[in-house]
Amino acid sequence: MPCHPPPATAALELTRRRVLGYGAAAALGLTGLTRPKPALAALAPPRLRLIGEARLPHRLQFQGTTVGGLSGVDYDEASGLYYLLSDDGSNINPARFYTARLSLETERLGEPVLMGVTALRQADGNTYPAALRGIQVADPEAIRWRPASQTLLWTSEGHALTGAAPALRESRTDGTLVRELALPAMFDFQLTRGPRSNRALEGLALSPDGRQAWIAMEGALRQDGPLPTVQAPGGPCRVTQLDLTSGKVVRQIAYVPDAIPRAPVPPATQADNGVTEILMLDADRMLVLERAYMAGHDALSGISLRLYLIDLREGTDTLNLATLQPGAYQPVAKRLLADFSAFTGAGPGPRLARLDNTEGMCWGPRLPNGNRSLHFISDDNFNSRQITQWLAFEFFD
Repeated sequence: MPCHPPPATAALELTRRRVLGYGAAAALGLTGLTRPKPALAALAPPRLRLIGEARLPHRLQFQGTTVGGLSGVDYDEASGLYYLLSDDGSNINPARFYTARLSLETERLGEPVLMGVTALRQADGNTYPAALRGIQVADPEAIRWRPASQTLLWTSEGHALTGAAPALRESRTDGTLVRELALPAMFDFQLTRGPRSNRALEGLALSPDGRQAWIAMEGALRQDGPLPTVQAPGGPCRVTQLDLTSGKVVRQIAYVPDAIPRAPVPPATQADNGVTEILMLDADRMLVLERAYMAGHDALSGISLRLYLIDLREGTDTLNLATLQPGAYQPVAKRLLADFSAFTGAGPGPRLARLDNTEGMCWGPRLPNGNRSLHFISDDNFNSRQITQWLAFEFFD
């Protein structure tokens, strides 16, 4: 990452001022844009209340597998099961998902109980190989349950070194493949264009009617702009809509993640920020989770988690734009709903001692008062210094 990044363009600078201009309201985990677009301004901002936290033991052994790397989560209301996707690209065990149950009350989150594990399979019925053993590499990142078809949609980030392209796949609950949906060629790994390694398909959302899916890039395509720095946001992430009946891509918008919140220590070490998950609030509004990591800081200040709201009716359709040139498109506006640092430290109610690499987000069961529960899970990277953290919130809309 360059020490002196190129100055932001006028379009990106305008977006930066909009998305970074929040202040003391974060003490409640809430704030908004200074100049939101009418579709967002017309609605009172949702807010969150932390119910509780649960953790899974590090490298928990379950049915012959090592549990970890949980980067996707979704909930099936009919069965009461959560689906947890591991991003282990078959390096420890074959690419897989887990099912779990979780007790939840208005003021209490229970302990997750794993119920089963299922290997994801290729079209020929075999499990996916590790990165060094084949080109059909799976790097699972996000998962969504489709009630109408009783199937699972999941994204793979792909693998730049082997040329395995990012993918959106649909599988049955026994792990067998239903189909792989065709994605635009812009998402293929290329030398000077396409996704950056480990910055590809991180987010997946399903429309309330189950007919549409949205996929989100973690970072900008190479041709669309730089990665974020501490001084400035990077290029836009493409968020793409697919029709699940026809399998066709129908629309795309551009979303600009924040600048990196603070400098790593020492300054030349790792730091990044990007989109890790998306979730539909209703037919037109989407929640976007941004996660930043800054090396050299403690477990609180080294991770930043921010939840934003966007309106999908806004922003330019970028599907036919090969390159997102400044001034040629309008990125979608966004409103900050929660900065998770507001739920840490001293204060009333449940508090968090640390944050971690949160990549999964889903709706859970409704609470007794009728409000929805909103759940997050962290990817521990199978690293003993990290945790698998499950967070549950009450969502006020």
